[in-house]
Amino acid sequence: MLMYEFNQIDFVSDFKELINPPSDSQSNAWCWKRQLAGNFEELVHKLSTQEPIRVVTENELFSLELTTEGKVARNAILEDLERLRLNGSDPVVNLIRFYERDVDNPFYPTDVYSFHADQSPVSTYTFLCTYYGATSEIAPNKYCRKKSEIPEYLNAIKRQCNGDEDDLNDFLREHFLDLHYEVESAAPIIKMELGDLWKLSVDHPGSTVPPCIHRAPLEKTGESRLLLIC
Repeated sequence: MLMYEFNQIDFVSDFKELINPPSDSQSNAWCWKRQLAGNFEELVHKLSTQEPIRVVTENELFSLELTTEGKVARNAILEDLERLRLNGSDPVVNLIRFYERDVDNPFYPTDVYSFHADQSPVSTYTFLCTYYGATSEIAPNKYCRKKSEIPEYLNAIKRQCNGDEDDLNDFLREHFLDLHYEVESAAPIIKMELGDLWKLSVDHPGSTVPPCIHRAPLEKTGESRLLLIC
């Protein structure tokens, strides 16, 4: 796969390898590739919602009347929830019609449809698995530049901020403007595949690798996404 050229993604064979990559790894994303059995579309239809996003609880999953294939899909999700909890994570399953867009800053949107990095004050990772619907995308860091470092964006931010350099830095952090990236048009975008469980590096103190730059996909018309995230 193309991303090997940038030493960003490691593909692993099981959950243990996903959690414990080699200590000398310089990757910032890890993927457990899987071909999950079961009918996840059935779950999405049974869990239909008019809300933009809602959390699907385990009790809801257990309460569904499902076919045999639907039960196989449900068990796959429950197993992922359990293995991540045992690892100390706090996963949730979301049914997503769409995310809210940043309409206040069309020139510099900070919604999840923009390429961005996750940030944390402590060492952690982001886990993602799309079971149904459009899947998230990763951009190679080599082709990305922080928007806050690009003059045309920075000048627009300064006009919003109307302050000195310290005020500007605080403004960037408070509005998450320093976490969003401009990606070159030639960048080879990697699309996550259904059923794969991903671990993405996060911007945090002491990190030895750059954060993984990713974004949510535009949803297909009339089709919800079923996503595990933590």
